Amino acid sequence: MPGEKQSAVQYYVGVDVGSASVRAALVDGFGTVVAHSERPIQIWEPRPDHYEQSSADIWAACCSVTKEVVRGVDASHIRGLGFDATCSLVVVDKQFQPLAVNSEGQNHRNVIMWMDHRAVSQVQHINATQHRVLNYVGGTMSVEMQPPKLLWIKENLPESWEKVGYVFDLPDFLSWKATGVTARSLCTVVCKWTYTSDRGWDDSFWKMIGLEDLVKDKYEKIGNHVLSPGEAVGRGLTPEAARDLGLPEGIAVAASLIDAHAGGLGVIGADVKGHNLPCENQPITSRLAMICGTSSCHMGVSETPIFVPGVWGPYFSAMVPGLWLNEGGQSATGKLIDHVVRGHVAFPELEAKAAASAHSIYTYLNSHLDLIKKSLPVGFLTVDLHVWPDFHGNRSPLTDLTLKGMVVGLTLSRGLDELALIYLATIQAIALGTRHILEVMQAAGHDISTLFLCGGLSKNPLFVQMHADITGKPVVLSKEVESVLVGAAILGACASGDFASIQEAMAKMGRIGRVVQPNHEHK
Repeated sequence: MPGEKQSAVQYYVGVDVGSASVRAALVDGFGTVVAHSERPIQIWEPRPDHYEQSSADIWAACCSVTKEVVRGVDASHIRGLGFDATCSLVVVDKQFQPLAVNSEGQNHRNVIMWMDHRAVSQVQHINATQHRVLNYVGGTMSVEMQPPKLLWIKENLPESWEKVGYVFDLPDFLSWKATGVTARSLCTVVCKWTYTSDRGWDDSFWKMIGLEDLVKDKYEKIGNHVLSPGEAVGRGLTPEAARDLGLPEGIAVAASLIDAHAGGLGVIGADVKGHNLPCENQPITSRLAMICGTSSCHMGVSETPIFVPGVWGPYFSAMVPGLWLNEGGQSATGKLIDHVVRGHVAFPELEAKAAASAHSIYTYLNSHLDLIKKSLPVGFLTVDLHVWPDFHGNRSPLTDLTLKGMVVGLTLSRGLDELALIYLATIQAIALGTRHILEVMQAAGHDISTLFLCGGLSKNPLFVQMHADITGKPVVLSKEVESVLVGAAILGACASGDFASIQEAMAKMGRIGRVVQPNHEHK
């Protein structure tokens, strides 16, 4: 916890709602995470491809972790609060009470998770319209976006649909709980709901897909008051929310971000002076933020809209105010590496040896690869082994959910060496997928020179080095591994008025840890 000398420091709270847990951090004005807390949240999977959560359970977790990180801190030094969350769908009735998103009528399960794929036929119907709003999602809407999920509720749960009062993206639900204001963030409505910053909602789209009832009440249910991320919402924390969170009443609450976008915000604006990087003295548009965890997101910004086939966007002001965002992604990255390693016949041997050496399985695999590479560079070990990584379909740039993964070059060998090689080939395949996304972004008009990585996989030096070597670009790692929480805190800092702009807060609070250069001979 902060010492006496730091008592004059201003603090900001960032709250991050991930898929399986809620985390909070107390962050100072230099982007240092001073305190951190985490609590799991429940996921229900009533049938295949259906994933549900409870907004009450999520809010209770937000309250518990926030109380934890501010305990013992002088409340007058806490200046702002920012939320980020997965782009899950929260459904409540006209009295803001939870409403079932399931045929069992379980009202407490009122959240359809981002990764829920129940609305396949609805998204096919939406894509068949070829409506102009689809140009802003790379030409094809994803089953993970909100319009197909809304249509699924209308078609499958007519009783719930009749009672719907409000439908929120989860980041907006959290800012409503904190302030009592139903304003939405430009980030959520633009990225997941087809709102455009110049035209707003497009009546013809909602009517064409069969959701004309949303148009009737002037979009009251899905939001007709939209704020830029980081803008102050209402009059700050309500007395009730202040009690729940253990924070002072009235402190500034920011318009939220989707979790990956908060990660982008936490890394992409860092001051790079003195690191001899190609993006130094260049606009922020020369940077790509990669948020690498269970899945990966690739965030690039531009001053004018760039339409990239198979890549979401361009979204105006969805991450950095005033700039257009393109968002590429890989549906399974950390999850894929885990799947390949844990499913291998030699995994029990790996687990035992890693435990005996007091290392994580991935640290052990990385050193095992160094052991077997002999005089070759490590990357060349897989000359005869290739992985196609779309085990969970391809989000970008092929936008094909039906694609499957494959491995070419298998032998009858089944020891630890083979496990290490397929692990390496999987990491290389993911890095080649990133290169594929970069190539289509560059071909469409982006000019990216440097990668900025954060998230769990950025802690794996092999993953980082392969991304540098395969893309041929330097990789910047942030000083704080928890860049998503720093991003959420940056929102709170902006809402407090302590910084003139998000760009200024990003430069002060997003700090560089180290730089990994590509070995051009290995590309």
